[in-house]
Amino acid sequence: MKIFKCSLVVILMFAVMSCNSEKNDNLRVEIYETSASGNKLTRITEYSEVDSAAVIKILPEQKFQTITGFGGSFTESSAYLLNKLSKKNRDTILQAYFSEDGANYSLTRTHIASCDFSLNNYTYAPVPDDMELKNFSIEEDREDLIPMIKDAMAISKDGFGIIASPWTAPPWMKDNKEYVGGKLLPEYYNVFALYFSKYLDAYKAEGIDIWGLTPVNEPHGNGNNWESMHFSPQEETDFVQNHLGPKLEADGKGEVNILGYDQNRDGLKEWVDVMFKDEASSKYFDGTAIHWYESTYDVFPKALQYAHNKAPNKYLIETEGCIDSEVPAWKDDSWYWKKEATDWGYDWREDEKKYLHPKYAPVNRYARDIIGCLNNWVDGWVDWNMVLNRQGGPNWFENWCAAPVIVDEEADEVYFTPLYYTMAHFSKYIRPGAEVIGVDNSAETLQVTAAKNPDGSIAVVVFNEGKEPKDFMLSLTEDSVKLSISAQAIQTIIIPSKLK
Repeated sequence: MKIFKCSLVVILMFAVMSCNSEKNDNLRVEIYETSASGNKLTRITEYSEVDSAAVIKILPEQKFQTITGFGGSFTESSAYLLNKLSKKNRDTILQAYFSEDGANYSLTRTHIASCDFSLNNYTYAPVPDDMELKNFSIEEDREDLIPMIKDAMAISKDGFGIIASPWTAPPWMKDNKEYVGGKLLPEYYNVFALYFSKYLDAYKAEGIDIWGLTPVNEPHGNGNNWESMHFSPQEETDFVQNHLGPKLEADGKGEVNILGYDQNRDGLKEWVDVMFKDEASSKYFDGTAIHWYESTYDVFPKALQYAHNKAPNKYLIETEGCIDSEVPAWKDDSWYWKKEATDWGYDWREDEKKYLHPKYAPVNRYARDIIGCLNNWVDGWVDWNMVLNRQGGPNWFENWCAAPVIVDEEADEVYFTPLYYTMAHFSKYIRPGAEVIGVDNSAETLQVTAAKNPDGSIAVVVFNEGKEPKDFMLSLTEDSVKLSISAQAIQTIIIPSKLK
């Protein structure tokens, strides 16, 4: 009897230990991985539970920015290529981007009149000194661009926002009378504001609502290569404060969001200091738009934090980023994981700043940048062209770039690059209205961000840039689970809503 009692105590002790172990290792998750070894948003259902000192702790009580969305851009080049493909392949691409089963893009961008990824230069107001814009027309967009947007709208269940940006005002409004370079003459500020209002009306008549505008793409210019128009911070602020904002308000379009700047992050301080100087200057600015081309590796976290702190209740949205100055690799997934790509700065940046532009792996650049942005107050991230061809065009300036989807329009073939799956790791699983939440990450070689979706689920994105798989423990409150991520891989880990 005495022996029996001792045995019973031992049994009970093991039972308690077992219960505690299950309590601390019972976090239920869904895992999706894209990797250099071949996974493409692949559901991971089996993984070995190994001991690891690395812990990724999710802190839902720490709440940061609210997500506006993720997506890509409608360009004439992309739309033209879609029209060259078979109906089946065209639909496959649009479904892949906009359906719930696909990347489910929620925030997009398009160009107002022509840009470098157009087939030629054009403006909606070609008649000089047409001060009332009686000859305004979006006819150039009817064959390619508008059908692409409308087909995407028909596929998207939740809908998506569109940010529209002009690369230039009509040339006759500028001091040099050219598509490339020059400044908007002050006597045409009101007419250019009317140009935006006419554009919004014309697209609305097509059934397309525009969520936001930027006054011009890249106001610092682009080296006078393709369509551009220069604004200083003070000039753009004056245009928005005294012309564009009041015009949209007077025309009943005050709900359209105006995002200032729309160029590289390194210039943020100079711009937000002027845009958000006081109540009057900031009244019509709803936020700031940024690009990533200043460096192939630096996210510029201090600049992003400064911009947020200057206007904490305004949007901070990445409106453009891409693998530029490259002819894309065709059906070669491995290239997108190798540090072989170069950007514009590799060849053309001034010598003292070339260090910002080393060779890089395209997947690494996307994953690092989006995670870095989310961890530094950015609430939206928009890729550039959705579709390009094997040359990296068409592009009237021959400014070749890569896109997540590459097509051979002559052979009617489609290639979903690893960049498509990288984008989907964010756009598909982190939905508009999600809140970025805190992460305590002791895994120094892993990059991590997390967001709590409106439905209560939590999406954790983990990126392993290294050449070896990594083990880690993911924990949330008192629950945890031991996981592993492949070498050169990105994972989205979903914690279902009923847990938290």
